[in-house]
Order: sequence, then C-alpha cells, then structure tokens
Amino acid sequence: MFSQFFLALKDARVPVSLTEYLTLMRAMKAGVARYDIEEFYYLSRSALVKDERNLDKFDRVFAKCFEGLESVDPAALGIPEEWLKKLAERWLTEEEKKQVEALGGWDKLMETLKRRLAEQKGRHQGGSKWIGTAGTSPFGAYGYNPEGIRIGQERNRNFRAVKVWDRREFRNLDDDVEIGTRNIKVALRRLRRFAREGAATELDLPDTVRSTAHNGGLLDLRLVPERHNTVKVLLLLDIGGSMDEHMRASAELFSAARSEFKHLETFYFHNCPYERLWRDNRRRFDETTPTRQVLHTYPHDWKLVIVGDAAMSPYEIVQPGGSVEHFNEEPGEMWLHRLFLTYPHAAWLNPKPEAEWEYNRSVRMVRQLIGERMYPLTLKGLDAAMRELNR
Repeated sequence: MFSQFFLALKDARVPVSLTEYLTLMRAMKAGVARYDIEEFYYLSRSALVKDERNLDKFDRVFAKCFEGLESVDPAALGIPEEWLKKLAERWLTEEEKKQVEALGGWDKLMETLKRRLAEQKGRHQGGSKWIGTAGTSPFGAYGYNPEGIRIGQERNRNFRAVKVWDRREFRNLDDDVEIGTRNIKVALRRLRRFAREGAATELDLPDTVRSTAHNGGLLDLRLVPERHNTVKVLLLLDIGGSMDEHMRASAELFSAARSEFKHLETFYFHNCPYERLWRDNRRRFDETTPTRQVLHTYPHDWKLVIVGDAAMSPYEIVQPGGSVEHFNEEPGEMWLHRLFLTYPHAAWLNPKPEAEWEYNRSVRMVRQLIGERMYPLTLKGLDAAMRELNR
C-alpha cells in the first residue's frame, strides 16, 4: 500500500525521493503514527512534501489512495452519518418548487433572518418557517427555496442561495497541470511585446562571427540581453461554488499563462471582486490584499484578465452586504467599475457556454457593466480577448 502511495505521488509530479520514503517508513516503524489515518496524513505530508505548492496535489493523491480508510471505534458502528444526512434532504418536483415563494427581496430576507434567530429555540426539520433542514424555509440546509440563506450545508444543490453562512475552503489552481491543448498557449502568444532587457547573457551568433572575422580569426564573443515578453498581466480568478465545474479549464489557462508571461500577477476572488483579493485560497480569510492596494501597485499599463462564470445572485453586484460570504460595504459593481476604469486594456473570460449567457441575469448585468468585454473561454474567445487587450 505504501509503495503504491509513493508511486502515485511520483505520477502526480510531486517531487518525492526514495530517501524521503525511507524516512517515512522508519517513522512508521518507530510508531510515530499508529492506527489513525489523520496522524498518518500529517506524518507522511511532513516527510514527503518539501514545497507548500505541492500540498494540493499531495492531498488529492492521499485521498485517492486511502479513501475509506479511517480509525474506527467498534462501539460506534451503526448507520453511517452520511446516510442519515441524505435521508434528510428534501428534493422537490418542478410543480412543488413553483408553489414555494421567495420572501420578496434582500432587505426582507435579512430582516426575517434576524427575527428567526431571536425567536427560534431548537432544531427544526421539514418546515417552511424556521431555520432548519429538508424544508422550504428560506434559511437552512438540504431543502429548497428560490431565494434564501444557506446555513450548514456541504456544497451547492440548487444554486439558489443569495448568502452562505458557512466558512468554505477553496483550493488553489495547480500551476503544473498538463495543458489539454497547445492552442491555448498559441492564443495567448498573440499578447506579446518583446524586448531585450537586463544583463548580456545570450550569445549573439551573427555578431560573434562578424567580430571574429574582423579580429583576424581570434574568437570575439558577443553577448546580448535575453529576449523577454514585456507584457504585464494582472490575472483575477473566480474560485469555488459554481466555478468548481470549470476547474479544469481555469487550471489549464492559469498554467499556460504562467509559462507565457514573465510579468504575471495572480489573485483570487469569489463570484465578484470586492474590497479584498487573495493569493492563496488556504489563507483567504487571514492573508488578503486590499483591492485598492492592487490598483495602486500595478499601474494602468498592465493588462487585466478576469476569469469567472459571473453566475451569482444579482444582490452580489448591486447591493451593499450582498456578498454570499461577508458584508461588503460597497456593491460589486463599484469595484468592477474601478477595475475596468484603471485598466483600459481589460477582458473577462467566461467558461460557461456563450449560448447560456442571455438566460442568466447576473451575466447580463456584468457584461453591461464592463462594456461587453466578456469573451467565452474557448479558442475563438481567447483569440478575440487577446485582440481586445492588444488594442
């Protein structure tokens, strides 16, 4: 089992060596971690991972290799908790969904939630009023309401929540992912402006031959600075929620951009850029960067590229406090206006099929706010976006 785990890490391009593997085996023999999968996880991660950029790949390989293996208390055996959770979920027919009415707007929703929090005394399930599970109340989990606040539920089910009352964890995009097609890199190469800068380190063969001939055959090496793409790109990536289904496309674009642009700065956001961005999803609640600081750090000659499906509640765009995860003092539209005003060469890449854009209200709103500079994350769309950025 352990040798298969080691080989799986190698296949996933986690740079593990035989020395590190033997260190892990000696630690296991010494009883550092016994009979507990969590202890073994931390031990193996400490022994095998040298760079935190590989933590996400390590976690995925670990989960695949040791899926279903855990420390079990025999007295606790019984019906799995996950089965009970699924029994509590409420799935409604389309006819039943039409009978469930929204409370009638953002202010009414928040006002009612405050009242429920003050009045409710215990757990509730299956109803239409209280904060609970498997019902049609606007507040709770594993039920249905056309416009509500999700509390205590793992992952999306109906994509109807206007706010999420949970701390969600997102993964960083992998900058070492294999590109599915070379054409993504080819499209990005339209955004190039070459110049020779820095120290002279590259051999200039024609000038060396010419200078050697003029020097009576004595070798006279001529060097020039290395040729670099001087285009500077500020990349903002939507992460989590509905973007999970577009993770592969986003990772491919991210990896291609890392290889094509020497001057590339990357930040993450969720649904809509607000007053803060972050570089590492594992620390997105602790280590953030004020968006105003980003606007002042990277001047207007940088090219702005935003990647996201723009699928969100309209409140997130137009309403202070409308963000699903925190209370934003200014609506998302204000920050989009500032970003596209600061960076005249800007484009939004949307991984959702272009044919679906007109049926999503938030996508229409974002397109209007950014002056129709939204392009599909396809080869044709990338080509059009690069032409826009080169204008």
